[in-house]
Amino acid sequence: MSLDENQQPLLQEEEERAYDSDQKVLVIGIDSDAESGGTVLPPFSWKKLWLFTGPGFLMSIAFLDPGNLEGDLQAGAIAGYSLLWLLLWATAMGLLVQLLSARLGVATGRHLAELCREEYPTWARMILWIMAELALIGADIQEVIGSAIAIKILSNGVVPLWAGVTITACDCFIFLFLENYGVRKLEAVFAVLIGVMAVTFGMMFADAKPSASELFLGILIPKLSSRTIQQAVGVVGCIIMPHNVFLHSALVQSREIDHNNKVQVQEALRYYSIESTTALVISFVINLFVTTVFAQGFYGTELANSIGLVNAGQYLQDKYGGGFFPILYIWGIGLLAAGQSSTITGTYAGQFIMGGFLNMRLKKWLRALITRSCAIIPTIIVALVFETSEESLDVLNEWLNVLQSIQIPFALIPLLCLVSKERIMGTFKIGSILKVVSWLVAALVIIINGYLLLDFFFNEVTGVAYTTAVCTFTAAYAAFIIYLTSRGVTCSSWRGPPKQNQQIEVE
Repeated sequence: MSLDENQQPLLQEEEERAYDSDQKVLVIGIDSDAESGGTVLPPFSWKKLWLFTGPGFLMSIAFLDPGNLEGDLQAGAIAGYSLLWLLLWATAMGLLVQLLSARLGVATGRHLAELCREEYPTWARMILWIMAELALIGADIQEVIGSAIAIKILSNGVVPLWAGVTITACDCFIFLFLENYGVRKLEAVFAVLIGVMAVTFGMMFADAKPSASELFLGILIPKLSSRTIQQAVGVVGCIIMPHNVFLHSALVQSREIDHNNKVQVQEALRYYSIESTTALVISFVINLFVTTVFAQGFYGTELANSIGLVNAGQYLQDKYGGGFFPILYIWGIGLLAAGQSSTITGTYAGQFIMGGFLNMRLKKWLRALITRSCAIIPTIIVALVFETSEESLDVLNEWLNVLQSIQIPFALIPLLCLVSKERIMGTFKIGSILKVVSWLVAALVIIINGYLLLDFFFNEVTGVAYTTAVCTFTAAYAAFIIYLTSRGVTCSSWRGPPKQNQQIEVE
């Protein structure tokens, strides 16, 4: 054996991976089912579905973060029930993107950040990494602020925002503590947090007693007017989170399967598709609860345009009263669950993004500390300013929404290019119909977010210097998107899963 051959296993061990082999969940029965070498998938098993359940629910947290909840309440208050159909279809588009992300991770054994590192030249890879980090920081700031607002509500204003931000910053250590007990324990905690959101917002839904007929008409009949266009754009724009695309492709690798065995890969994709769909159906119902509560209580009122995360609880209290358990605290508990769960998944995503793009094998506590510090320090500054000026948070949210909108193409385009390549995916590349649908969805999301950007800059940017800077940036931004779209991926040493004699139809 040559020196290169001796060194190859060592190099592979040293390379960054989403999960080490001892961290992965063993799926009982999947090996024995695939050992026969047949091409027919084993029958459906509830036990296997349970063992594969987890990554989709962690992924679904991004659909329930404080930014989404704020979009829900504003859509309900300003547009009433009329945008519920759009919430449904936006969730469906988000599901398609996340299923493609899971497909990439399962079929290749690599997550999106790792494949970007291997497939793009250094300069493009570094731009993609910086953009992913900026998107993550922007999302993290919103999530941390949401948690701080919830803590302030639940403490009756005793804990100021800056202190709530500091408390929330400590969740990265909770995350590290839980991760030491295994992936399944961490997933169980997130299931509990999602359950808390479902119960609290469901209680609000019951208190509001929304109109059943208007609710179903809002879901089934598309309706859009010039007065609600901004809320409609916001509903679609906040569904797809750039860091969540990277996250899901890594989370699915927490189960131990042979990525070179087509039967095992196909079976894993079956169960991941079921659990991801279930998770996003639950997230849609929770978002529906929030939207309808504010539609029922505030649509058509003078308060509609002034409701945000900070004052929403008090407005709910004034509208629906206290009751046995004041609705103000029900809202605060749900918001806290949303903020805490999303900040922890943000820390998780940050680890995968940094490790994948840079191939850095840092200790978990150090990587979590770096990821968390990038968001916490600017958030504390903003929280201190916000204590004396409520308008500052609205301005911050606008800028953060713009920041994340800018990043969306740099997650979607590489994902679609990679899942379309037989060299990367083998027989699991997406078919022509799914490819067309996926690119149409991506184009729609990019166009909608482009509208948000143009509307924001036309309203906010003035002066020759600022206009010149924005135009220059826009030109460079468009050029890089064209480069990513036209070039696809470059040839590299990574050739995807080895081809075998087994053939499975994959559409």
